Amino acid sequence: MLAAAGLVTAALTLGAQTPVGTFKATASVKAPGKSAAVPVTIHIDRFITDADRDKVVAAVKGGQAGEPQKTLATLPDLGYIAVGATKTPLKYAYPRATGGGRIVTVVTAKAVYYIGGNEPNAKPKAGYDMALALMVLDANDSGDGELAPAVKVKLDENGAIVTQDYGREVVRLTKITKGS
Repeated sequence: MLAAAGLVTAALTLGAQTPVGTFKATASVKAPGKSAAVPVTIHIDRFITDADRDKVVAAVKGGQAGEPQKTLATLPDLGYIAVGATKTPLKYAYPRATGGGRIVTVVTAKAVYYIGGNEPNAKPKAGYDMALALMVLDANDSGDGELAPAVKVKLDENGAIVTQDYGREVVRLTKITKGS
């Protein structure tokens, strides 16, 4: 029995170390008179542990400004999101099963880019200190999604976690594919 428990523990440990994968996509945004498209890479080494996920959820539910970002910053890196040549460490990566695939949510403890905000070289705004991406994937790990390159999170009046994006336009992730 102890040998079997040891094998299960070893298998779980090895499974946790196996990279989840690298996803490639195109991030595009359209605004009146302007549009842009850039390649994005989301590399996930492993998903967040339940204990760390509980810490992040508690920080959001605590309702104190800046606390979710501070909590994320203390967590280990789980991979990265690369927009152009800039790589930003992932602190949260969590999958949820859907009927024919999964939704993967990734979050950083640092904004990736500030779109808008009196361009060029838009500057940070208080509270928009994280980035979030949602990938809606089919059974073959292909799909589409959204990227909020500078976002803050809070609770709404019903206690649900909601995000507020720094930019006015939605950044779409298209043609998501999983590579090696």
